[in-house]
Amino acid sequence: MKKPTITKYTISAWLCLQIVSYTLYAQDMKALLDITFDFTQDKLNNPQYFVMNSVSKNYSLDGKLKHTDQYTMYVHYLPAQHSQKKLNAYTCFKFVFQQDSSEAVTIPALKNWSYTFTSGIDEKNQVFGIDHQRFENLKDENGNILSQGAAYSIYNTFIDFHSFCTYLADPTEGKGIQHLKKIGQKIVHESAYSEPPINLGSNVKEGSYFRNGEITLELMGLGVIQKKPCAIIHFESGDCFYKLTIQPLPDMEVITKGGSHWRGEMYRDLVTQWVNKVIMNEVVISETILPAPPHKINAVVERNIIIRNLDKDEFYNYN
Repeated sequence: MKKPTITKYTISAWLCLQIVSYTLYAQDMKALLDITFDFTQDKLNNPQYFVMNSVSKNYSLDGKLKHTDQYTMYVHYLPAQHSQKKLNAYTCFKFVFQQDSSEAVTIPALKNWSYTFTSGIDEKNQVFGIDHQRFENLKDENGNILSQGAAYSIYNTFIDFHSFCTYLADPTEGKGIQHLKKIGQKIVHESAYSEPPINLGSNVKEGSYFRNGEITLELMGLGVIQKKPCAIIHFESGDCFYKLTIQPLPDMEVITKGGSHWRGEMYRDLVTQWVNKVIMNEVVISETILPAPPHKINAVVERNIIIRNLDKDEFYNYN
């Protein structure tokens, strides 16, 4: 068989095809980049099932890993017509806590606990309406009382979940996700420089706070999660600062001051308007002043969060 001969005409035809293909591709990309998004739409009001995994790694100042805490929350949303309640309810199906390589334990007080999400701060000065009393004197399934630090981190898991899934991801009265229209657009969120209270329980004094930096949202592009088309939205906190005052005894105060920076991506379903996935990373640097030796403790903590929106069967079989 005679071998084909490559001539300058063959090369020219090939180049023409490549130019035409690239031109069509560029036109398709330009059309994609010109899409206008509408994040003002209401969420599809049907059941949602989330699993949130939060890993907190505590390092010494020489960079060595001291210990690791892991918090896994299973929470589902049921509209009123499904929950047999007058209000749309979130329910913590179960909560699992693990320290280092020790056995993972559940938290009985949070099992099947239902609550109603409130945007902002409620009349009891509680962020998102999360009941503080639920986290008082928490015990694990073996009856062991959790440390105040562990109890606060468990409470904060609920705050993180709603921050990303039902606050930053939803339209707001001020500047919010609804103002993102085009890929590449970036806005400063209404929560920038806010100071939500972080007092939890009887031992955390009023005046404890977390001051956010310049919180921004940026529409990065499109992605697919579990075969579902999603908008990819990058969020970032700017430089944050917090002060936590704990009073373990009537005549004793322990003050912790620190800074943090958190960032990540949320994948918002273009059909249901629910968040299908969240990835977040935060670095926290703090100093705790004690009234007794060693008088000062410095800590560097890295937090990594993944939130997954699963179907019902996956949710109940997730490990």
